Amino acid sequence: MRYRLFGRTGLRVSELVLGTMTFDDPGQARRTIDAFADAGGNFLDTASAYGESESLLGEAVEQRDRFVIGTKYTLSRDAADPNGAGSQRKNLRLSLERSLRRLRTDYIDVYWVHIWDRHTPLEETMRALDDAVRAGRILHVGISDAPAWVVSRANTLAEWRGWTPFAGLQVPYSLVRRDVERELLPMAEALGLSVTAWAPLAAGLLSGGASRRVDPAKLSPRERAAADAVRSAAAEVGATPSQVALAWIRQKSPAVLPLVGARNAEQIAENVVSITLPDEVMRRLDDAAEFERGFPADFIAECETSPFVFGDTATKLDAGR
Repeated sequence: MRYRLFGRTGLRVSELVLGTMTFDDPGQARRTIDAFADAGGNFLDTASAYGESESLLGEAVEQRDRFVIGTKYTLSRDAADPNGAGSQRKNLRLSLERSLRRLRTDYIDVYWVHIWDRHTPLEETMRALDDAVRAGRILHVGISDAPAWVVSRANTLAEWRGWTPFAGLQVPYSLVRRDVERELLPMAEALGLSVTAWAPLAAGLLSGGASRRVDPAKLSPRERAAADAVRSAAAEVGATPSQVALAWIRQKSPAVLPLVGARNAEQIAENVVSITLPDEVMRRLDDAAEFERGFPADFIAECETSPFVFGDTATKLDAGR
């Protein structure tokens, strides 16, 4: 396994992230984490709202400092408490203390805002996160499931005020679900954020596993086309459908770190195999699940080569600096 820098930090993380949301057995959790570590993986993902996941992870990890552990807050700790959820300072502090106890550690490598809380000012969230960084309780911060403008504004506030900016973005991304290519992924690339992509196998659809749980008749034409294209590509390149689906997402952007869930060492062994797809295979996969970025991205792309917009040199300008 190879490694990436996490956002614009010096933190080294594995190119594959192990999601621990489905952990439910201490022994199995330890064996899965050991298999991931043996393959070179070091980035583990959990959340305060994932049931017993944090506690199982804390029990299973024996060499804590060898791992990069990320967890999240914002989701409800107590449904009856008005302040038991949200991204405000009070819930952040109480959620963080609970996560530290469950994980059996005195610091968290990456602390994520789990979802945008439109009722809490961004200034409050970013300052509270920065305070936790300065206190040594967390090292880096990220945000999950938020609009691009929210992330951009939050990092602008952090830049202006000397606070810790978001280094990572966590979003759903797969061949079936490509919405992030519209605004979120270009923003992350421009701001230097790492993108941990959840559901990269579309709940098993792109690995072949969904057929056991989902009635094929209920799949949309797009979902069927994507699954068929992945299986065809896998047969062509001599890989498994999971390996093809993960390779596609990796090759779409160097910022992306697929986040995969695994219950056993066999699934780890399959998913850590990194392959490179030929350009033609990438094009066929793209075409199988067509995606339009929409306005303004498509309109701007058309205008970039228009002499009417950018003059006679519009088609002579090389990209980059």
